[in-house]
Amino acid sequence: MPVDAQDFKVSNKKPMYLKSFDSSWLPKWAQQEEYKKILKQHAEALLEENRQHLIKEQELLWANDTYSMLIILQGMDAAGKDSTIRQVMSGVNPQGCRVTSFKTPSAEELRHDFLWRHVKALPERGSIGIFNRSYYEDVLIVKVRPEIFVKQELLKNKDNTLFWEQRYEDINLFERHLVRNGTIILKFYLHISKEEQKNRLLKRLKNSEKTWKFSLTDLEERAKWSEYEKAYEEMLNKTSTEWAPWYVIPADRKWVAHTLISDVIAAEITKLDLKYPTLNMSQKEALIKAKNELEKE
Repeated sequence: MPVDAQDFKVSNKKPMYLKSFDSSWLPKWAQQEEYKKILKQHAEALLEENRQHLIKEQELLWANDTYSMLIILQGMDAAGKDSTIRQVMSGVNPQGCRVTSFKTPSAEELRHDFLWRHVKALPERGSIGIFNRSYYEDVLIVKVRPEIFVKQELLKNKDNTLFWEQRYEDINLFERHLVRNGTIILKFYLHISKEEQKNRLLKRLKNSEKTWKFSLTDLEERAKWSEYEKAYEEMLNKTSTEWAPWYVIPADRKWVAHTLISDVIAAEITKLDLKYPTLNMSQKEALIKAKNELEKE
């Protein structure tokens, strides 16, 4: 499944429109039904290859203790964020990888700036952190749902546009600071169609083992679909930067989304060209001494 990730990267030089990204994307050669099975087999093999590569690279990341990686997943309800984490990160050592799911802010969190609770969850050097939703909710749901804005008692400029422009700027500067200090930031928007979301929500309702994942608020948010699309589109355009670009991932087919995301992660961590730390002479001598002592026991 040879694909150029650049095809899914949001440019920071020209406007991006979500309608130009096909949520059910497949390579041109696989458009016909008989080729889809072949493509899926290729995709599953590539996903496994990327998983094994990531397991190896994570150990190098930990051993080097120089960089960290932050993976941000955003998308509409039922876009497949949880399954992406399970499928792409399967086999990765949990000691070096932490997933943080950000829910409604607590009373304590609301008494701080919107980035505070996310800073506490950032990955340390040598680790991978995954944000299942993130500080981007503060330019999405907070923007679409005015009652949340009021509840948070935010300082609002007379110019509503200026407030959001400043928030985008805060995010971009925050991410630039992280990158300058050794954090690799990968941001994925799981692009799902309204029809596919409907199918997945109905599937949850029809399956007694999945009903716990359904919330009535899912329907409330779905009713604001066009408003969320507009908010996402603006957010993607305003915060896809050279140092922390966004990738719009077609997510109607989960296996496509999983493979594309794993491919981007594998490619980016490979660029670090990580090697196991080398030992100086005194360290080597100390190891030889330790080896000799153990062999004498």
